[in-house]
Amino acid sequence: MIQLTSFKGETFTLNAALIERVQSFPDTTVTLINGKKLVVRETEEEVRQLTKAFYRQIGLIGWQYKVGEEDE
Repeated sequence: MIQLTSFKGETFTLNAALIERVQSFPDTTVTLINGKKLVVRETEEEVRQLTKAFYRQIGLIGWQYKVGEEDE
């Protein structure tokens, strides 16, 4: 889960696994896998870093290196 800020200034928590795309139009727009679009105050890079940190926290980043080492 990542915490983001709506354009109205309200913070909310989003399941990062639901993110399909993040774009700057110039406002940062997060498109979810169900097609819903959210405009947030964070930059595209900030959303990317928050998502990456979330995946690392739950163990989805880095696991392939451990698997590869065991197979060798």
